[in-house]
Amino acid sequence: MRKSAVKRKTKETDIAIDLNLDGRGDYKISTSIPFFDHMLSLMCKHGLIDMKLKARGDLEIDQHHTVEDIGIVLGKCVKDALKDMKGIKRYGSASVPMDEALATVSLDISGRPYLVYNAMVKRKINDFDTDLVQDFFQALTSSGGITLHVNVQYGRNTHHMIEAVFKALGRALREAVEIDPRSKGVPSTKGRI
Repeated sequence: MRKSAVKRKTKETDIAIDLNLDGRGDYKISTSIPFFDHMLSLMCKHGLIDMKLKARGDLEIDQHHTVEDIGIVLGKCVKDALKDMKGIKRYGSASVPMDEALATVSLDISGRPYLVYNAMVKRKINDFDTDLVQDFFQALTSSGGITLHVNVQYGRNTHHMIEAVFKALGRALREAVEIDPRSKGVPSTKGRI
């Protein structure tokens, strides 16, 4: 089992994540941001990732620190769980429809953080600022060493568009971390990621 547990405590947030990349999609998520909890649970379910996440943040200020720091911790967990990256497929891509919306997520666990984010979702959902989705992905890519392309091709309902993105993220991540039985060593001509 490829597992990791990472904690991060600052003056703004206190976050602990236990992650199992070889799970069944079980999750227990508590961020005090209900919409974000829902999105992370979708990622776990569709990625077959087991995750326990407990986060407390300075929500009286706003949700930014909490969402961004969860991205930092989750990226570190993925990187730590993969250890030397031997045998992984490395690349993953998924397109997911959610009613009228369609989103595609493609990623490369390359050691080179880069985010391309083409998702014009500009509406609050309850009290959740949808700009934070991009901030979460930026933190995830930076701390995880992941190249990530997020594209929402179209959609009308902001909830559906973001939901399609998180489901696609789970499926793409599941594909990328999967062990390829034909692959020996690290999936790079450099010999390391």
